[in-house]
Amino acid sequence: MNYPAPADQFAVPAAPAPAFVGQGTAVEQSRAVAEVQAAVIVARQFPRNEAQAIAKMRTGFQQHSLAVRSFFRFRRGTSQVSGETIQFAKELARCWTNIHYGVHELRRDDANGESEMQAWAWDLETNERASTTFIVPHTRWTKDSGGTRLEDPRDVYENNSNNGARRLREMIFSVLPDWFREQAKTIATNTVENGQGDKPLAQRTADCIAHFEGLGVTVEQLEENRSGRPSGKWTNLDLGQLSIISESIRRGEVTVEEEFPPQRVTAGEIRQQHEQQPTTPDAPSAPADGAGQWPATRQPGTGATS
Repeated sequence: MNYPAPADQFAVPAAPAPAFVGQGTAVEQSRAVAEVQAAVIVARQFPRNEAQAIAKMRTGFQQHSLAVRSFFRFRRGTSQVSGETIQFAKELARCWTNIHYGVHELRRDDANGESEMQAWAWDLETNERASTTFIVPHTRWTKDSGGTRLEDPRDVYENNSNNGARRLREMIFSVLPDWFREQAKTIATNTVENGQGDKPLAQRTADCIAHFEGLGVTVEQLEENRSGRPSGKWTNLDLGQLSIISESIRRGEVTVEEEFPPQRVTAGEIRQQHEQQPTTPDAPSAPADGAGQWPATRQPGTGATS
């Protein structure tokens, strides 16, 4: 006599399958599977050449326009936060070859105002894969007004993209060799510090000052930002750091006011300016008997006035 097998009380029930799968969904699933299989086969047939990858990386980060976009810097409280950008990570992945990466929005909850997202990177040759799942609130935080709920779909999309880019950058870095990343960072830093070689240092300093003046930043604010050194003593490193700040402002990672706080005048400076002002004789008092006429003077010996 056959008895039924005992049920496993610790078994996890399987998630119910959807009752209906549309034709478009089925086609997309099949296409995604075929694309991954083809990518793995191509990666095995055409493995990366590390010497060529290093050569492409050196050529790329020796370009000043790419080197400047490779770093960010902004203020957080009293400290400075700096690092490499998502553009830096994507360029490394392009040079290293046979790496797939991306960001997906897994679920959007408009009622609670949040999105569940996943960022991932995959080395098709070594089969090393890194992924992270995270929640992005549909909220924009500012120092003045705090958190503001995002309702516009475009604002939600941009907020998700900005948060996803930071996670994607770390996923790409996790599947790349550390030595490859450090070499690229050194080359990009040297390119930023040396600047564009076709212009002398004085000309590049003048161009930098003119650029920031267009953003409403004075020379005094720039000199204070560069540790109090006058603009005539700036080095290539100073100009490189200012270029990174300019790119961070352009990308919206930091505002001009946050990076260059307005200069504050102390009470002692106001008192000193007041004491240095030249004294002037007291002005004549205003007419006392109306209508813009000074008081009439009485002629001596008579009762008449003139």
